Amino acid sequence: MITDHALSQKKRISHAFFTRQGGVSDGVYGSLNCGFGSDDNPQHVARNRTLAMHRLGASDDCLATLYQIHSASVAVVDHAWNPADAPQADGAVTNVAGLALGILSADCAPVLLADADAGVIGAAHAGWKGALNGVVEATIEAMCALGAEYARITAAIGPCIQQASYEVGAEFHQQFVDTQTGHGEFFEIAAKDGHFMFDLPGFLVRKMHDLGLAAVSSTSEDTCADEARFFSYRRATHRGENDYGRGLSAIMLKD
Repeated sequence: MITDHALSQKKRISHAFFTRQGGVSDGVYGSLNCGFGSDDNPQHVARNRTLAMHRLGASDDCLATLYQIHSASVAVVDHAWNPADAPQADGAVTNVAGLALGILSADCAPVLLADADAGVIGAAHAGWKGALNGVVEATIEAMCALGAEYARITAAIGPCIQQASYEVGAEFHQQFVDTQTGHGEFFEIAAKDGHFMFDLPGFLVRKMHDLGLAAVSSTSEDTCADEARFFSYRRATHRGENDYGRGLSAIMLKD
């Protein structure tokens, strides 16, 4: 598993960006697939989530993940739920110790956030739609409603698709520059005519820096390029595979 240096310095916080390694699933799901939304054996997924929680130092039943819909909706979490009962949202916040907020991803950016002084944590699933529509800002705003402060929040972006792997078309590019002219700096001209290479983590880093957070970092790990360690929707699509695993990122406020 991968951890962020700044978050690791917070004594009240446990967190991890898990790789695909160390689980019980096989085939395209090998091996730490934590997504019930996949067609993997549900018993394997449940076991993988338990293994991840043990590595986080958490109990088996403390993980709360979302029914992610590429939105800017945020859930305030006060208890863990059955995955089948997960709310439709792409951000989660809590001030309850012992609850692990989980994000599932396979190229989209998992963002973990903490104000350790206030005892408030957050997690966001930021694909390009969520990033453009403000899921990270909405998650941070929800944290502040629980007592966090912008200037005390530490944010870490986990493994996700990097610019070198993220080729997009002209319409995609236009959506961003139509929103704000400065968004064009997160695109480079691609080798393919009329296409661009998009910097998703760079876009998110700038957004959070502009909010005045205490610290913002990115792991710079490329989920699409590193098949040995990460699941990737784009890689699976290019290969014509029918499904793919989901990686877990989680953060917890310690008791």
